[in-house]
Formats: sequence, structure tokens, C-alpha cells
Amino acid sequence: MGTPDFAVPILRAVIPGNDVVAVYSQPPRPAGRGHRTTPSPVHSFAEERGIPVHTPKSLKKPDAQEQFRSLEADVAVVAAYGMILPQAILDAPKKGCVNIHASLLPRWRGAAPIQRAILAGDTETGVCLMQMDEGLDTGPVFTCQSTPIDETTTAGVLHDRLAEIGSTLIGAWLPKIAEGSAKATPQRADGVTYAEKIDRSETRIVWEEPAGQVVRRINAFAPAPGAWTELAGARVKVLAARQCKGSGAPGVAVSDGLVVACGDGAIEVTRLQVAGRQAMDARAFLAGHAVPAGTRFV
Repeated sequence: MGTPDFAVPILRAVIPGNDVVAVYSQPPRPAGRGHRTTPSPVHSFAEERGIPVHTPKSLKKPDAQEQFRSLEADVAVVAAYGMILPQAILDAPKKGCVNIHASLLPRWRGAAPIQRAILAGDTETGVCLMQMDEGLDTGPVFTCQSTPIDETTTAGVLHDRLAEIGSTLIGAWLPKIAEGSAKATPQRADGVTYAEKIDRSETRIVWEEPAGQVVRRINAFAPAPGAWTELAGARVKVLAARQCKGSGAPGVAVSDGLVVACGDGAIEVTRLQVAGRQAMDARAFLAGHAVPAGTRFV
């Protein structure tokens, strides 16, 4: 049970040595410039391998629950499915439902753990295999694996790294879970945080923030949806930046180039994308756009 790119390596790891009776994914949605109805990455991957795919709009209806029960599955492996699983679904597989969650639980339960970890300045995150219950990522945990976050780690890089960790963990633990020899440990009661869904308003760069936080905001939304600002009336996504020396009014270029003052310190923009154009590094952008000292980003 999964939908986006994150879940594809996990499905790939589950297939060898197991009888995958079905894949569940969110329904196809309009995508791309032509808004053509497009199946999810997991849906496409499963179809290419001849695995039956189900895309119900809800799992709350009795007929959807009966269809799921009729699969007589031993285990349901869930990774970024994006849909609430009612108790009837959780109870249907013999060994229940196992979730691959992209955080070190109980920190960052919820929808956007990768982005929230970067925004908060966490120095590490990871993946947990969890036995699902009715709560929001509250179930007992089989195992976790951590990975570092530094000032260059973007959400895109971390996403791919965590997906591979998740695929390794489920490959190693699924046989033990299916046979009943794996033991899950209840999550500790302290240190609980919630990774709320990202609101579009959060992607705008707030130049009054300290330079470190501005860089974290840029990293958290790179490569998509992209942290953005406006330059000469055009929306510009900032895809990579680093802290550097400099000071001045927040949002104002402090030298000829792409060094921009923040509330405390400054950042150097190293990669960006003007609306309607391809992403480019700073050198290529400056070859066609002068950004003299005093230019304001808003």
C-alpha cells in the first residue's frame, strides 16, 4: 500500500521471495502540463510487473473492506499510502499492517516528516518499521535506522536516502514479521512531535529570519515545491544556498551577485529557477541577469 516515488523501492524490495497478492495506491490524478490522468509511481511500477492494483477512493465502505479481506494477506506493507486505514483494514491481514515511516519515532509523526526535520534543524532522522494501530503513527516499533542531516541536505536527497533505508529494513524484517518472530516495542511517551502537512505559505522565503533558518527553509523544499522569493517582479525558486559572511537590510543583495542579507547574517544563492525557465546554477543566471548590490528580494 503506497503511492509516491518514496514507496517504489520498498515495493521493489518486497517482491522477491514473497507473493504480492495486490497493490493498493491512491487513484490516478491529473498531472503535467496537459493534466492527463496519470497513475501513481507505485501503480505504474506494480502494473509493469503484472501485480493487480486497487485504487479505491476510500477504505471506509464495506465493499472496499470486504475486497481487502478477501485477499487473505499475511501482512500489509504500508509506505506513504496517503489514506487513513480503518480498524477493519488494520485487522484484516493475519499479522496486521506494517508501516515504513520516514522519521525516528515518536519524533515527527504525521504527513511531512522529511521537511519538518530539516526545517527544525534536526541533525539526524531515519526510518522506523512500525506495527500500525488506529493512532497517527503511534504503534509499536520493530526497528529504526538513523541517518545524519547537515546544512547541505535537501529534502530530495533525504527522501531518496530514506526510501533506500526503508527498502533495506523491510527486506530484512518482513520474513520475521510474517512468521511472527519479530517483536515490536511501544514508543516512548516523551519526545512526541507532529509533522503537519506543508502549507503553501511556508514555502515563501522570510528574509527576516536568521541565515541558518533561511537555508533550512530552502533545503526543506528543494527540489519541490521550491522555496521562493520575488526578484524584479518575477517569482524565483531558490533551490540551493549556503550561509556566508555579510549583513544588511533583510532581502537586500549586499554585493554584486547573489549574496543576500537575512535577519542575521547572509546567504549565497547557488542554484535557482525563474518561473517558466529551467533551473540553473548561480553563474549561469548571473551571465544573463545583473544583480547589483542593493537589489531587493521580496
